Amino acid sequence: MLLSACSGGSKASSGKDAAEGYDPAAQVTITWWTGQTTEAEKTAEDLAAQYTKAHPNVTIKTSTGASTTDDLLTKLSAGFTGGSYPDISYAYGSWAGELATSGRTQDLAKWVAEESFGWSEIPAAARETATYEGKVIGVPALVDNLALIYNKQLFDQAGVAYPTDQWTWDDFRAAAKKLTDPAKSQYGTAYSVSGSEDTTWHLWPMLWQRGGKILDGRKPAFNSDAGVGALELLRAMAVDDKSMYLDQTDEKYGPLFNDGHIAMMMSGPWALLEIKEAGLDYGVTQLPGYNGDHQTVSGPDLWVLFDHGDANRAGASRDFIKWLTSKEIDAKWNLAIGNLPLRSSEQGTPEFAAYVKEYPGGQKFFENLANAKQARPTVAGYEEMSRNVGDAISKVLQGAAKPKEALDEAAKKSAGAIE
Repeated sequence: MLLSACSGGSKASSGKDAAEGYDPAAQVTITWWTGQTTEAEKTAEDLAAQYTKAHPNVTIKTSTGASTTDDLLTKLSAGFTGGSYPDISYAYGSWAGELATSGRTQDLAKWVAEESFGWSEIPAAARETATYEGKVIGVPALVDNLALIYNKQLFDQAGVAYPTDQWTWDDFRAAAKKLTDPAKSQYGTAYSVSGSEDTTWHLWPMLWQRGGKILDGRKPAFNSDAGVGALELLRAMAVDDKSMYLDQTDEKYGPLFNDGHIAMMMSGPWALLEIKEAGLDYGVTQLPGYNGDHQTVSGPDLWVLFDHGDANRAGASRDFIKWLTSKEIDAKWNLAIGNLPLRSSEQGTPEFAAYVKEYPGGQKFFENLANAKQARPTVAGYEEMSRNVGDAISKVLQGAAKPKEALDEAAKKSAGAIE
């Protein structure tokens, strides 16, 4: 989706700050596309009402924006063409490069650098995702990371020691093999082979741990020895050991883990609610490592702020998002809907204490944010590159290609897409 084709006439590229001349007392209406599920949308509407009660000159038109979060990018693209895009929209972090090159976003770099904003309290990988060529297009809305979640009962039944934070990928492979029992339709672990971002981003920590890069400048670099080595380990588990359940949909491996058919899965804090509802006795550790490196990947999502050539709309949008992402209000937003806290300063809040009590493993995911040392590239074309890499991984794990040739092909296909 080439959103950059819609950038004509943008105020965002004029060099003038979108909120210059903002009058905090002016009557103003802003539109907020939350991208949330029904329950979370209700929480968002309640928070918007709290804000407007304290700021009666501001009206916030709140909606999900599209039927699903996945549809928001298409809706935004159409809105850029027709001039009907919102002031604020939820966006997956993987869309950041596309949105940044649309010419419709505000540049928030100077604003978030103000001491009162507390930009440094937000994890570095999330801040990096919101930044494109020095411009900040939004504020992180959600932070997460991948860790290893395991079913204690299946480990006990197999007589295998629980994973630890010191595990290597060889330890992970050996345990997965022991925990696989075809007679019970039980697998040691699982991996998505849908070719989606869920397929791709699980490879990135393994690449980084081996010293590899996703890009070298604007050139694909994931087909290095580091990338090939990482994919070869996954291939060996899927094809040789047959210890890996291959999910064609992204949607089956979570429920199968909850039903006791998968012993370990690389997943994030979003999985904890359904695991809790399933009544599993589970544990969480950081990802296995390579040569002592246990880097993970974060998939932060954003509140992207758009420019309509109206300083009051731009300024009011900023003030609302600063309020929404503050220590006090984020604790009522992200923690209330089961997400990790956005800011490090929230660790001392009563809401965080309640969160880690309700979701065992939540503390481990919070601590694991420190292992998210790199971010997925904020570049136009990431989405296309991700699909190419996802297709390569899928072919390899299903025995249809070798790691080196598959990643080389993905790099060749992606070379012209990165901007």
